Amino acid sequence: MTVDIKELQPKYFPKRVKEITDPPKKLYVQGTLPSEDHKWLAVVGSRKYTNYGKEVCEKLIEGLAGYPIVIVSGLALGIDAIAHRAGLEAKLPCVAVPGSGLDPKVLYPSTNRRLADEILKAGGALLSEFEPDFRATAWGFLQRNRIMAGLSDAVLVIEAEQRSGSLVTSKFATEYNRDVLTVPGSIFSSSSTGPHMLIKLGATPITSAADLLEALGFSAEGGSAFGGKQRDYSDCTSEEKKVIELLQSPLSRDDLIDALDIPINQANALLSFMELKSLIKESAGEIHLS
Repeated sequence: MTVDIKELQPKYFPKRVKEITDPPKKLYVQGTLPSEDHKWLAVVGSRKYTNYGKEVCEKLIEGLAGYPIVIVSGLALGIDAIAHRAGLEAKLPCVAVPGSGLDPKVLYPSTNRRLADEILKAGGALLSEFEPDFRATAWGFLQRNRIMAGLSDAVLVIEAEQRSGSLVTSKFATEYNRDVLTVPGSIFSSSSTGPHMLIKLGATPITSAADLLEALGFSAEGGSAFGGKQRDYSDCTSEEKKVIELLQSPLSRDDLIDALDIPINQANALLSFMELKSLIKESAGEIHLS
């Protein structure tokens, strides 16, 4: 099978890459690069992600659906792959920048070759400065991180320890005058040390899709906490609407039941039915809107 990999000379580079202080001498691309009029968001994070990190990544990107935003990541295991899949699910164009060449025989990691194919089939692109047959090396990942930062208007860090490639990407972003965004996490988790350090250094904390849209220059007025589009609850019962009103901020089950002021067995039945209808979801000890 012929693999259609094109070589780009500097004059054909994406405009953002041309702006960086240490641009590559050439780039290789497979697929179609999205419009440069879109906002390009690099999403990076830990390979050893937590359930919290996974859910945050998916919810934030889900909330970008319908906006002209490109999801950029490194095709790596962990948050990178989750970001790509969430982008595909939200029908956002994706650009993957692996730490290897683009030939399927060397594309790294091999477990994500199917994901790479899905990105291409959805109209996205794979991009690398390495020769097509270049096999991944430790220094190659650090080198490609500057390409991800250079391609993007902003870099979003979701879970990272203090010594990680994700923080290297954020450092490049700062050097290239890109916005650095990050998601706060638990003070008890080592995966939160990187984001919390970035916040101390001036990164913008992101706690909802509305925050993320605002950071990218969009208005999310009328949207829910995790999305730019308000869900239609007109067919809900009065009891369900009361739960929805109370869950504008997540609550523990006990606090929610207290606020409902109805018998416990009736409240539990109502919440279970709403979860079956995908109106609400319980995670990390709290109930929130789906």
